[in-house]
Amino acid sequence: MKIEFKMDGGPAYFPGLSKPLLIDTDALSEAQDKEELESLVQSANFFGAPSAVATSAPGRPDHRQYTITIENAGEKRTVQLTDREGDPQLRDLINYLRAKARKSLSAS
Repeated sequence: MKIEFKMDGGPAYFPGLSKPLLIDTDALSEAQDKEELESLVQSANFFGAPSAVATSAPGRPDHRQYTITIENAGEKRTVQLTDREGDPQLRDLINYLRAKARKSLSAS
C-alpha cells in the first residue's frame, strides 16, 4: 500500500514547509506499523469515502486541509478533507499520518 499525505493551510502556514509525506507500507521497518496503518485505512473505509468531505466553510484560513491518496492492489483513491472532519475513523487516520509527518519533518 502506498500513501501520500499532504497538509495545507492552518495557523502559521508556510507553503514551503508543506512537503507531502510518502509511505510505502511494504518498506516500513516494523510489522506493527504496517498492520496499524492498514487497519486504520480499513476502519476509515477509505476506498468508500467521498472524494471531498466538506465539513467547514470554505475560505477559512485557520483550517487545515488534508489530501490523502492511497494506492492498494491496483486501486487508487484521493480524499480531501479538513481538520473539522467529524468521522472518528477518518480522524484516527489523519492523526496517525500527522504524527508520522511531524516525525519525518523533525528527522530532516
